[in-house]
Amino acid sequence: MGYLAVFVAGFAGFVFGAIWYGLLAKPWVAASGVAVDETGKPANRANPVPYITSLVAVILVAGMMRHVFVLSGIDTFGEGLVSGLGFGLFMAAPWLATNYGYAGRPFRLTLIDGGYSTFGSAVIGAVLTLF
Repeated sequence: MGYLAVFVAGFAGFVFGAIWYGLLAKPWVAASGVAVDETGKPANRANPVPYITSLVAVILVAGMMRHVFVLSGIDTFGEGLVSGLGFGLFMAAPWLATNYGYAGRPFRLTLIDGGYSTFGSAVIGAVLTLF
């Protein structure tokens, strides 16, 4: 598992996020309170910064997960999937829930974004073990 694995796994997590938020776009927009245009879509959807930030973030997550996987001897698809799921469910999502709780964000937003953190991490973990 080297640099290629990290980039491919990060990209897979990014693509999963595009699918996740594509399917949950309307409830996410409603829960997040993000500004929308006249079509009801996020007003900043043409701004590349959030997409670039997201891609860099998932590559960083994949890099750290790779490091942990190597140290832990996680090298099968099933181990990667379960470990990634655990990383998202027991590390990323609770941290997000804490921040959203203090910020007074809707619980539905926590579920949507926490779901992406959880299942996106599972995708990253699974893909990392394919190399």
